[in-house]
Amino acid sequence: MKNISKETISQMDKIEKLNLINSCTGFKSANLIATKSIEGNTNVAIFSSVTHLGSSPSLIGFIVRPTTVPRDTYKNIMETGYFTVNHITIDMIADAHHTSANYDSGISEFAKTNLEEEYKEGFNVPFVKGSPVQLYCKYVNEYIIKENDTIHIIASIEHVFFDEALEHKDGWLQLDKGNIVALNGADGYFLPKLIDRFQYARQNVPTKSFKKDKE
Repeated sequence: MKNISKETISQMDKIEKLNLINSCTGFKSANLIATKSIEGNTNVAIFSSVTHLGSSPSLIGFIVRPTTVPRDTYKNIMETGYFTVNHITIDMIADAHHTSANYDSGISEFAKTNLEEEYKEGFNVPFVKGSPVQLYCKYVNEYIIKENDTIHIIASIEHVFFDEALEHKDGWLQLDKGNIVALNGADGYFLPKLIDRFQYARQNVPTKSFKKDKE
């Protein structure tokens, strides 16, 4: 097994280092975060750092890179307090990836891709049309990560919208039914498939498979 030390990593070319460190931690979620400024300008950007923080209350988090340059997603959330998280499907990946391009503030990535804004009654922030799972979220708090000047945004899930075909009777959403992709590194897109699902683990009780229980 190949071994690369911290010292060797520090001497790597920037792109080589980025690719290695961004991919070695495993698969990540692939989401489009959509926002709207108080002037009415929309923005949509791909994020691979959206994570579940808790179910009661329902909280998520994601990372914003240092604000030494304009970050429209962060700016808009600070102005309005709301944003949407939209899962990316296999049909969206090229356009979703393009949202990482460095457009000037005020230029909407919706206008530069085939991604379409979707508005729901009573909601001022856009969703991404065609996304099978969409979350409407409210800013709660933020924490500065002093080691690299990134910002950990904490938000509450105010509404969950999803394709009913994904839902199991117990409320679990089977995401592969929606052709929802995952990221490996910053640019590798994968289509996960369900292998198995297991019941709640208890001490001294053999792990039981939902799949085998049905057979």
